[in-house]
Amino acid sequence: MMNPYENCPVFENENYLLRLIEASDASDLLAVYSDENAWPIFNSDNCTGNFQIITLEQMERVINMWLHSYHISDFIRWTIYDKRVKKAVGTIELFNRKANDYFNHCGLLRLDVGSEYERLENLSEILSLILMPTFEMFSCDMIATKIVSAAKERKNAFEAMGFTASAEKLIGGHTGKIYTDYYVFKNKMQRHDGIPKG
Repeated sequence: MMNPYENCPVFENENYLLRLIEASDASDLLAVYSDENAWPIFNSDNCTGNFQIITLEQMERVINMWLHSYHISDFIRWTIYDKRVKKAVGTIELFNRKANDYFNHCGLLRLDVGSEYERLENLSEILSLILMPTFEMFSCDMIATKIVSAAKERKNAFEAMGFTASAEKLIGGHTGKIYTDYYVFKNKMQRHDGIPKG
């Protein structure tokens, strides 16, 4: 697969389209990031701020930062576009994390949706579009995501896709802060000795 930072892949099925975030998504995404019921589930571990956004101007600044991060090959934010309602309903962030802890060189995944989409069937369908391509896109053998204990539907959806809870701690690169509640999904095409099958 080509470098996703040179040509961002698009993923879709009948209901959802995942494509690189755009400035024009700001109004739709403000409804997601101003959703007080969704805030407790967002993962802002090791970020410079949280994702509690309440004005359009804040949302526009965040999107500009996400696009800048894409252009410097830091991480990619895909917009989750629901074809049925014709609007953006969330985002997915992915990158290959480089750190001095267990989660070194894993594909770190952040999935943000409004509270009405925080349902097993929605999360599973969205995740299924991008999960397996992540291994090749980001040259990793493990994907990690944070799932807080209150996120029951998310936990069920990710476990159904093959994620398991990890006792390992993620150590923040900026401050050394310890983060917990991570789930991991390992590439089953990888042998235990680290040599690809086939």
